[in-house]
Amino acid sequence: MLRFKTARLNIRDVEESDFNDLLRIYNRKENMQYVSDGNYRWSKEQLSRKYRKFNQHIKNGYGIFAVELKDTNQIIGEAGLFNSFDNLSVLELGYIIDFAFWQQGYGTEICQGLIDYAFSTLKTERLIARMYAANQASVLVSEKCGMKRVKIGFTSDGQEFLEYAIKC
Repeated sequence: MLRFKTARLNIRDVEESDFNDLLRIYNRKENMQYVSDGNYRWSKEQLSRKYRKFNQHIKNGYGIFAVELKDTNQIIGEAGLFNSFDNLSVLELGYIIDFAFWQQGYGTEICQGLIDYAFSTLKTERLIARMYAANQASVLVSEKCGMKRVKIGFTSDGQEFLEYAIKC
């Protein structure tokens, strides 16, 4: 199911036929360096379990979506809205883009699309984005999309993280 479109992208539900493309993205170290545990050795079964877990409420409009180029239908990453706070009025957004497509404005396009979709379609009141402080590209994307830094903290292994938020 198509969730929303941006100028250059389709954001839609993940299908099993997408797994090989997404697995290539997940198994590239550059792509996963700023994702929570940094794991870049995924099996198809692990990826399938992840999508089953995060997409169990996809009918409610949130979960992990495939990001594909409109003109070629090539999968370039994933984008998601997560019920991290057990409160559908506050969702967390996140995305992973294949390294080959970095620095082309896709992060901003995805982030702004998620914000618009969450506020207009899901009627979310607040969105949160969390990232490692070292992930300067995501910091800039968050700020470019109107998000404000609301928290600085440290992970259990001592890495600095930032939390950004935006209200409807």
